[in-house]
Amino acid sequence: MTSINAKQELDDLLISTTQENASDLHLSVGRYPTLRIDGRLVPLTNKELLTPRKVEELVSAFLTSEQKEKFIENKELDISYEFEKKTRFRINVFFQRGFMSASFRLIPSKIRNLEQLGIPEMVYDFTKPSQGFVLVVGPSGHGKSTTLAALIDRINSQRNAHIVTIEDPIEHVYTQNRCIINQREVGIDTKSFSNALRSIFREDADIILVGEMRDWETMSTAITAAETGHLVFATLHTNSTAQTIDRIIDSFPASQQNQIRSQLAGNLLGILSQRLIPNIDGGRIPAVEIMTSNSAVKNLIRENKTHQLNLVINTSADEGMVSLNNSLADLVKRNKITLEDAKTYSTNVSDLKMLMRR
Repeated sequence: MTSINAKQELDDLLISTTQENASDLHLSVGRYPTLRIDGRLVPLTNKELLTPRKVEELVSAFLTSEQKEKFIENKELDISYEFEKKTRFRINVFFQRGFMSASFRLIPSKIRNLEQLGIPEMVYDFTKPSQGFVLVVGPSGHGKSTTLAALIDRINSQRNAHIVTIEDPIEHVYTQNRCIINQREVGIDTKSFSNALRSIFREDADIILVGEMRDWETMSTAITAAETGHLVFATLHTNSTAQTIDRIIDSFPASQQNQIRSQLAGNLLGILSQRLIPNIDGGRIPAVEIMTSNSAVKNLIRENKTHQLNLVINTSADEGMVSLNNSLADLVKRNKITLEDAKTYSTNVSDLKMLMRR
């Protein structure tokens, strides 16, 4: 039975998370409750150090009995949690050294547009085709879901379409406008991403959002969906365009890789890779790599020459392509980020230094 005190303590921590504009809250035994603010961990030293019993009480304050049973059985659990009917959190509960721990990710209540996010508006071009495959990639916690929400919200306001999202868990809740939007949560509305994707073909969907592609079966079905008349958006935890293509291809058995290469070349519309970097003025600001699919990109994918994609991106600015280093250099020159932070997030520091001399 959850104590009233534990529920109030949890509420206070969640209020602190929102008031401090933190992205995450961490509860871990032997540590103070800790916020992640602008990418940096900030312990709440005005609170008590967390004991095993205290963490268990705080976790019990938001889990239903069914969720707790599932957590104990599987040793980890992903859920979404609505706080005071206005703020949503994505929560992962897990064990470490036999103790309970929890990580809360704050989901902004209002969906921001690309301009507000600092993402180039040309990325909206990915919402216009009737079919194809669009990937938003980057490390965990660097705004992929937020960018995808902006794209879906744009479609919702400008097109008449049936959108189906498959998420684990559901993050942004969309208000239906011009579109019908059905949001499916893995574990509640469907057993898996791959199961839900296979059902898409019988649901008369126009646009599909796949919260995360975790295995080759999900990737294969998503690419097939794009090939058969759907506009598909998905995410991957990769660091660059070339790495993204390689990750997808390498996920398949060797006997299928040529076929997937051909499908990907034919259906990929573009890849947006992003990082959130500490802004000198406070908060975080995105640096991006944008690749749109032209004939050169298609040929390189088909011919397994993904190592040459960076060259195409660097020489195709007139087509809207942006290299990560160009994005970083621009942010440094505009005094938005420090050169040291730019070097930290660059995948080619020597190239970045050359750009900074121009």
